[in-house]
Amino acid sequence: MTQPLWNSSASELLSEIATRFSTGLSAHRTGPAAAARRPPALVAVAHGSRDPAARIEIRRLLDLVRALRPGLPVHLAHLGLNDPLLPHVLDRLTGRAVLVPLLLGRGHHVRVDIPRALADAPHLDAVVAAPLGPHPLLTQVLHARLTEAGWDAAGGDAVVLAAAGSRDPASAADTEAQARLLAARLGVPVLPGYVAAAGPTVAEAVAALTARGHRRVAVSGYFTAPGDFARLAAAAGPWRTAAPLGRHPDLARLVLARYDHAAGLTEAAVTGTQAMAS
Repeated sequence: MTQPLWNSSASELLSEIATRFSTGLSAHRTGPAAAARRPPALVAVAHGSRDPAARIEIRRLLDLVRALRPGLPVHLAHLGLNDPLLPHVLDRLTGRAVLVPLLLGRGHHVRVDIPRALADAPHLDAVVAAPLGPHPLLTQVLHARLTEAGWDAAGGDAVVLAAAGSRDPASAADTEAQARLLAARLGVPVLPGYVAAAGPTVAEAVAALTARGHRRVAVSGYFTAPGDFARLAAAAGPWRTAAPLGRHPDLARLVLARYDHAAGLTEAAVTGTQAMAS
């Protein structure tokens, strides 16, 4: 069920041609033994969004990933709403792969949807990495986005970590863990607030902090990319509202860290891969 190249967008077509050409050329030059030593492909699995800005931002993030790890095959796949969809990407891959969810917690997509898609691709030798959050690198990106929005420790009393929300308790636990990491970094209270499927809402979290006497409550966008949820969260903010995580070097490093851990790559193996690409 390989997806025809002519069904792809222009950018996807060029990427696919380059991937197939480089793979064939490398195998021709180095032989099967060297091909077996090549690292698994990185499949970045995004949620998908009706907002074109979300897809643009995710592609910019993956450009950073490629710049940090030259020679690593990086593919974008979506769970819905945008092409290419995850099953189509997996169908046209061969060999080894690591699926890295561009998601921030252990919700239904990470625990059910992505493993199910992988089970339907038995021709691949592939694993699913952990979701991006919680992680200290996300704390650094969240802090940077708050600073860009004008927040500072002297003027800000508290923060609401605005997340999408999920009915899965594990997802809420991950968001709460990230809120604790951010609170430790900022030195102010940080409460999670959710846009959908969980409570408290962002507005309710803001109100709770205000009732405790915090006059300046910022909203930190705990979203991988722009979209409706990010806009709804920002609209509930009474003061500073930070942009989503988006294209940031530390987020790109985190994507690679999740990939490396799932692939079992050591620092020496990563260095060797970069040397092969140069």
